[in-house]
Amino acid sequence: MDYSGITRNCILVTKKLTAGTAVLFTCASTAFAAGIQVIPDSSVIIQVVNFIFLIWVMNIILYKPIRKIIAERKDKVRGLEGSIDNLNQDALEKDKAYDVGIKDARAKGLSEKEALAQEASEEEKKLIEEITSRAQANLIEIREKIAKDTEEVRSSLKKDVDSFAGEIGQKILGRAF
Repeated sequence: MDYSGITRNCILVTKKLTAGTAVLFTCASTAFAAGIQVIPDSSVIIQVVNFIFLIWVMNIILYKPIRKIIAERKDKVRGLEGSIDNLNQDALEKDKAYDVGIKDARAKGLSEKEALAQEASEEEKKLIEEITSRAQANLIEIREKIAKDTEEVRSSLKKDVDSFAGEIGQKILGRAF
């Protein structure tokens, strides 16, 4: 609905009313100043009826639509304020839920981290024990091999001790036995 034409008409009517009222008050003030007494006649009743009629017309044409628009706007603003309050409440609840979720995730992550660290520590111990046992087994094998090789060398050297002693003696004395 376009109120611009109606508003323009109401402004014109208001201007005419204001001009008529100003003339009436000017005449009345001149009359009182000159000592003239004005006796109301039937035109006063017509003016009052005209004034009431114009008030009624302006109420229908101008004031009621404006009050209706203002009431609609007020209802819309109240609805939007209610929506804003609801959205703010939802945002706070979601923020709290997010914080709780983050806290739970951190706690879960920390417990998983500790469990993985404990598992890794146990695995490390097992690997160290396994490596140590292999190293001990290898060390025993190497010692046995060294002992066996030492015995073989000792027995072979015992057989050749007499010939070595003779050769050493011959070199030291410079003559053969």
